[in-house]
Amino acid sequence: MNTRHFLTTIACAAALAALGTAHAQAAYPNKPVKLIVPFGPGGSTDLAARLVAEFASRELGQQIVVENKAGAGGSTGMEFVARAAPDGYTLGMATVSTHGSNPAVYGSKLKYHPVKDFAPVTNVATTPSVFAVHPSTPATDMKQFLAQAKANPRKFSFASPGTGSLGHANIEHFAALAKIELLHVPYKGAGQAMNDALAGQVNAITDNLPSALPHIKGGKLRALAVLSEQRSPALPDVPTYGELGFPQMGGGGWFGVVAPAGTPPAIVAKLNAAIHKAMKQPEFARKMDESGAQLIPGTPADFARQIEQAMARYERVSKMAKIQID
Repeated sequence: MNTRHFLTTIACAAALAALGTAHAQAAYPNKPVKLIVPFGPGGSTDLAARLVAEFASRELGQQIVVENKAGAGGSTGMEFVARAAPDGYTLGMATVSTHGSNPAVYGSKLKYHPVKDFAPVTNVATTPSVFAVHPSTPATDMKQFLAQAKANPRKFSFASPGTGSLGHANIEHFAALAKIELLHVPYKGAGQAMNDALAGQVNAITDNLPSALPHIKGGKLRALAVLSEQRSPALPDVPTYGELGFPQMGGGGWFGVVAPAGTPPAIVAKLNAAIHKAMKQPEFARKMDESGAQLIPGTPADFARQIEQAMARYERVSKMAKIQID
């Protein structure tokens, strides 16, 4: 084979490969898409993911299947997504925990990088978290709780889904700002933590509003503060941390969709458009509103900036509250 013929063959092969890739992207999706939720079923992240799956499936013309892969504060599921093929058929539901607090508290032990290993698709919703106490706790508002906690260091306990979790980081941050000492009781997941908070085995818990709201409305928990820029319409009488004098606590959490790094931009754009169309459906918006969440659609670049902001915020929090997984 002469040089010219060899180069022509290589060029043709490259052109065919590019054509095949372009065709595959244009035909996407031609089989079901997997959406990984890095937490157990029933929580706020799971709720948001199942709404995305239900309504975006209609836009894509293929089923989106939700799969729960819980463990290590969401790190197990996110590592699975990071290692998946970048073809658009494995997506992940990212949160402030998986892409903000986990990188800060796990450091080099985290087996994925929240920026380098993912292609942001879109943020979906933001939701407040709420600091709540069991009704047996002798405090009807945060002012009373702080006074009692200062007078009785480590007498009051709080539950979290685990050491280094977002719930742990947020309460330790608040305790450091308020100059109080609380007893941390870590659990193996949000479900167990909530069960013991409802049973009065611990005094307090912070949880995403969608999953805590039914218990608050049912009188099983008493809400003292919400982590949000503004009061939640679902709890209009409960002040924000900012109103209580702690603006450093910032805003609430968020849920968004990511793909593995290297996913073709055309596929990312198609997913972004489909999810945004899904979010415009009245039923989607109604269910998210009822859960206490607010829709925040945006571009992949918008979501990338939010991830970087969360990383910076919880890096500061982990240092201030001295939270680090050894």
